[in-house]
This record gives sequence, C-alpha cells and structure tokens, in this order.
Amino acid sequence: MSVSNEAVATATRTVHLIIERQKDPSSAPYKQEFVVPYKPGMNVIACLMEIQRNPKDKDGNPVAPVTWEMNCLEEICGACTMVINGRPRQACSTLVDKLEQPITVRPMRTFPVVRDLVVDRSRMFDALKRVKAWVPIDGTYDLGPGPRMSARDQQTAYELSRCFTCGACVEACPNVNDKSSFIGPFAISQARLFNMHPTGAMNKEDRLEALMGEGGIQECGNAQNCVQVCPKGIPLTTSIAAMNRQVTYHALGAWLRK
Repeated sequence: MSVSNEAVATATRTVHLIIERQKDPSSAPYKQEFVVPYKPGMNVIACLMEIQRNPKDKDGNPVAPVTWEMNCLEEICGACTMVINGRPRQACSTLVDKLEQPITVRPMRTFPVVRDLVVDRSRMFDALKRVKAWVPIDGTYDLGPGPRMSARDQQTAYELSRCFTCGACVEACPNVNDKSSFIGPFAISQARLFNMHPTGAMNKEDRLEALMGEGGIQECGNAQNCVQVCPKGIPLTTSIAAMNRQVTYHALGAWLRK
C-alpha cells in the first residue's frame, strides 16, 4: 500500500518549544528546549503531554517532566492559562498550526510561580471576595420569582458572566504587579455584573466602597490590554467605564450627605 507524500511529511514534522521552567517558588527560572512529534490539530497541551510521555530535552538528555495545570480542555476552567509566544492564553485552545516556531511558553508572572507553568491565582479569588461577587440569599427556601430583568440587561449580564478567572487580563495589565494592589479588570467587571442583578444590587454599595478603597478602580491606567487578550471577548473596558461612573456618583452622594 502506497503512502502519500502528505502523510510522510506529517510523520517527519516536529514542533520546537522553548519552555521557561522553575523548580520551586524560590528558585531562579531557566529555559529548556524540546522537540516533539507533530500531529495534525495538536494544541500546546498535546505538546506538553508528549514531553511528559518522553521527558527529554532537544539534545536527548533526560529531564524532569514539565509541570502544568489543566482540567476541562474546553477553555472553561482557566487552569491552563500561560504565556505562549508572548501572549497570555489557554494552552488547550491554542493550536500549534497557528503559532510561529519556536513556540515560547512561560508561566504568568503576575502570579507567584509554584513550579514550572503552575501559578497561584489566589490573588484573583481574593479580589472576588473583596467585591462580593455573588448573589446573596436569605436562607435556602423558595422565595419565589425575583424582579424581572430586561432582555438588554440579560444579554449584558450574559457577556459579563462568561469570565472564568483565567488570569489573562491580569497578566496583560501593566497596573497589576508586585508593587501594586490593583484589584484587576476582571473583578471590576464582576462587580458590574452583580450590581446589575436585582438581588445582587442589595450589596451594591459594599462593592462600590471596595472599588473606592486601596487597589481599587482609581489605579486603572486605561491601557486597555485586558480587553485585547480576554479569550471570551468580555467588554472589560466598558465595565471599567460603567463602574467608574457608579463609583463617582456614590462618592458624590456620600459627600453631599455629610
């Protein structure tokens, strides 16, 4: 049976990766190069799994398998977010065919590195707690239907609710760093989401007070990097503008009531 030239070419193709690694939080980062067999339609996760299957560097030297996180493999959980070719994105949805080689992979540096490509995103979840990003309920019993939302508000809320705390917007934001306590674009957008909800609005003033505090919305430099890297296309800059307006009105109202 004859083998097509295309099949032969595919079988001999390889993927060249340069991965920034780190043994533990206190170790210095270093780079290692890898070459893995190419497969049609493969993503960056598939490349990492090939390295895990055969942990050898580009020169054939045995190395420790690369450590990374993944879960859903459907761009829903955000666990596999890393910086690929200079852009924060999800390794599960980033296809090799759409990348220039060598493919550079490094962990998000906005967050503390645990090991290799694994980072601690606790900063994001702490920010969500600060803005009370939830809808409060009074008990677990049936309270009946709540106030209706207009179709327009429902559509806006749906767009905002697609955030899955991947960390891409935080990584891309120049105002989020180890010298800043900026809460981040995603948290501001989530505050907008829950302030829109008829029941969530019960805690509206608490969220606005949180955004007025240290690391709040005033530390946004309007770089607009966040909206460019968001994998879900969430209108983050629109949310920041909307919450800026709410915070201003809230501050003026508080001043006038003195």
